[in-house]
Amino acid sequence: MRPDALNSLFAETETLDGVGPKLKRPLERLGLARIKDVAYHLPDRFVERRVVGNLDEAGVGENIVVSLTVREHRASSGRGPFRVVSEDAAGNHCVLTYFGRASYSARKLLPVGATRWVAGRLDQYGQTLQIVHPEHVSEGSATPLGQLREPVYPLSEGLTQGRVASLVEQALRLLPELPEWIEPGLVERMGWPAWAEALRLAHAGKHEAALDRLAFDELLANSLALMLVRASNRSQRGTPLRGDGRLREKLRLPFALTGAQTRSIGEIEGDLAQEAPMLRLLQGDVGSGKTVVALSAMLIAVEAGAQAAMLAPTELLARQHHATLMRMAQGTGVEIALLTGRDKGRARESVLMGLLDGSIDIVVGTHAIFQDAVEYRNLALVVIDEQHRFGVGQRLMLARKGRRTPHTLAMTATPIPRTLTLAQYGEMEVSRLDELPPGRQAIDTRVIAVERMGDVTQALARHLEGGGQAYWVCPMVRDNESDDLAAAEARYAGLRERFGEDVVLVHGQLRPEAKDAAMERFAGGTAKLLVATTVIEVGVDVPNATLMVIEQAERFGLAQLHQLRGRVGRGEGKSVCLLLRGNALSETAKQRLSLMRETQDGFRLAEEDLELRGGGELLGTRQSGDTPFRIADLEQIQRLLPVAHDDARLLMERDGGLTGARGEAARLLLYLFERDWGVQLLRGG
Repeated sequence: MRPDALNSLFAETETLDGVGPKLKRPLERLGLARIKDVAYHLPDRFVERRVVGNLDEAGVGENIVVSLTVREHRASSGRGPFRVVSEDAAGNHCVLTYFGRASYSARKLLPVGATRWVAGRLDQYGQTLQIVHPEHVSEGSATPLGQLREPVYPLSEGLTQGRVASLVEQALRLLPELPEWIEPGLVERMGWPAWAEALRLAHAGKHEAALDRLAFDELLANSLALMLVRASNRSQRGTPLRGDGRLREKLRLPFALTGAQTRSIGEIEGDLAQEAPMLRLLQGDVGSGKTVVALSAMLIAVEAGAQAAMLAPTELLARQHHATLMRMAQGTGVEIALLTGRDKGRARESVLMGLLDGSIDIVVGTHAIFQDAVEYRNLALVVIDEQHRFGVGQRLMLARKGRRTPHTLAMTATPIPRTLTLAQYGEMEVSRLDELPPGRQAIDTRVIAVERMGDVTQALARHLEGGGQAYWVCPMVRDNESDDLAAAEARYAGLRERFGEDVVLVHGQLRPEAKDAAMERFAGGTAKLLVATTVIEVGVDVPNATLMVIEQAERFGLAQLHQLRGRVGRGEGKSVCLLLRGNALSETAKQRLSLMRETQDGFRLAEEDLELRGGGELLGTRQSGDTPFRIADLEQIQRLLPVAHDDARLLMERDGGLTGARGEAARLLLYLFERDWGVQLLRGG
């Protein structure tokens, strides 16, 4: 239960003056639903203004505060601007220009003959100095002079800077005084302000110490919560699983295991034999063979007389995994079932009964496999694919399905930089599949200007006529009037006109039945070209598809481009990936595309992606490996996370965990950053 000291922070924004149903919607679009969200809505930047005695002292393009006397109003015909001609103390003329509805208030605010203090950006139009839409106008100097340094906040439609600043001001007045949760010596060494003061300073100006303090709080909450999960897991009793190898010996794989696969299976086997439940992350690059490692782990559980469950984030991926496991385990006699939210009636009842009586050894499915109605005879191992799609809380729900706490193997196909592994998976041991199976050919990756779209389409036609299959990936689903991104539906329509029934479309907004039907046609070879959004980023395995076209590749992040490229190169044939680029490329985009040509090492690309993003440039529509943090940026994570991890360990090992004065403060921190699942793991927490 949340501590009373935080109640004011978790009150809804409607409790703030001026917030009603109309304003609540744009606030929620920014993620501002509670007082604490508003308090942590930090400025993007600050406008710095300078007071000048007259315009001779100011430069064009400078943000200034100046006293002006109104001489004339000039209204334009039609929708033209409303101009207020004014002059400064030295007789220099300046035009204050207003557009639209603002012109009505300008007449009252700036009557002819009045002297006003005006704040805004000084520009020049021809030979005339002007300020377009002054940001502040006041009879006295107090208001503009109070805005010499003004925060600029992220906005959504329906919000203004003034309105957000007003709400932030109210939220900051409601901040409670909370006890210090950081080790006092560390606070002193770093020169950090207290929590509430840090928030006030962060909204008042570019205060590095305050920003670092707020980022550190978030990193400390995360590190501490993950340590609590790990400590709780070690105190639980699981089921030791020692397989005899009889089922694994029956596997007839068409390839030899790599050294990395053999090593990882050994690490997992060692964990499963322990009474303390396993918590292990399996990181594997594209095509590195995570599925066979997961199957080996699940067969160990079945050999030991227990059941295993495999959780996938989407129905498409669950069905793909089920088909792959069925093919790999053929001849072992192991019963593998599929359970998704779409399964109804007798088929669903049959699976539920099989899980309850133990006749089903392995179940693959979506979140449906941990719903209340699903009961297991002896669930002892849970495999979670694409771990980043699931929260710790969801994983804990699944863990309650066993007689004892099940062992957990989490998997990710996204290579994660070592810097971020601690931030996202600090409670887990890590195994890495850092080598590809033998015989895999390098994918020929080429960067092509969008002007050569016709050549690409011709090459695609030759590829399909030769019996090959191909992917065409677009970054959006539908056209947007304010955006020039290619749309999957529009591209699909054009390619279907050229290639007819051989083209199918898959994206996240399709009905599951339509999506499955398209994928089945493509996987079965009756469709030759799959047009898609990034929904195919993981889990799609069609060996005959050896051509990948990624449109507007500069819009994607490195890690995501690598994942998409990994959909080809899965068979014996030579594969090609064509990265279609636009003309307006930043230096970062050029580096990114160059790296894609240069290497297929996902772990290296992940590290390079982190370095490129450290400069603050947005690299794509979604970054694989994005951090789970709202306040801390990548640079702060790299610099402060090791310190936060050490402080969390100090609290747990020296300062008595969540007991004692600092421990009570740390509980507040966990609830503040909604890592309270860490608290819930403690008895009486």
